[in-house]
Amino acid sequence: MGNLLYIKASPMEELSYSVAVADAFVDSCLRSHLDDKIKIMNLFERKLPEFDFKAAGAKYKIMHNKEHSPADKKIWGKIVSVIEEFKFADKYVLAVPMWNFSIPYRLKQYIDIIVQPGLTFTVNKEGGYEGLVKNKPVFIAYARGGEYKADTGAEAFDLQKKYLELILAFIGFSDIRSLVVEPTLAAGPDVAKQRRDEAVEKARQMAKKF
Repeated sequence: MGNLLYIKASPMEELSYSVAVADAFVDSCLRSHLDDKIKIMNLFERKLPEFDFKAAGAKYKIMHNKEHSPADKKIWGKIVSVIEEFKFADKYVLAVPMWNFSIPYRLKQYIDIIVQPGLTFTVNKEGGYEGLVKNKPVFIAYARGGEYKADTGAEAFDLQKKYLELILAFIGFSDIRSLVVEPTLAAGPDVAKQRRDEAVEKARQMAKKF
């Protein structure tokens, strides 16, 4: 039995290509692993704690054993609660569209909350960074309006997949699996539908060994 955390980073629901692929993956995964439990987190519906001046100040005081107030403890406790919820999962699925060559702002907010020293990463004896979220697989369904294939001039604009997989590796993920649906706009609706259908079928097959 495993706990699956499905993070939706698109507000488009049934119109979302990344959600369509991730939904197919999750459905196949649950059919293949009947004992798995799933938690769905829609980042555009979930009220996340702000990481503002008060939160940053509470973090500094508590992590450095400085004098802090009950209000500081409560604010930082909300951050830690989100991190613990994330770390409780055994495996992860993400639906991520490309926004302005990168990721949606709500996903970036979530990342800024969960990437914290001593909780999802640390500094080891050699002075290097070490992720603390280890031995857990993640599947990411990406969608882009254009095409950003490797060894093309457009590849440099892909700050979506590069960033997300870099930050996941930073906090310990080494088993990162993904599918990319592109282009969802640039080549017209017929090509977009074909690419989505191909990715959905491939996602179903990939999920059987997740």
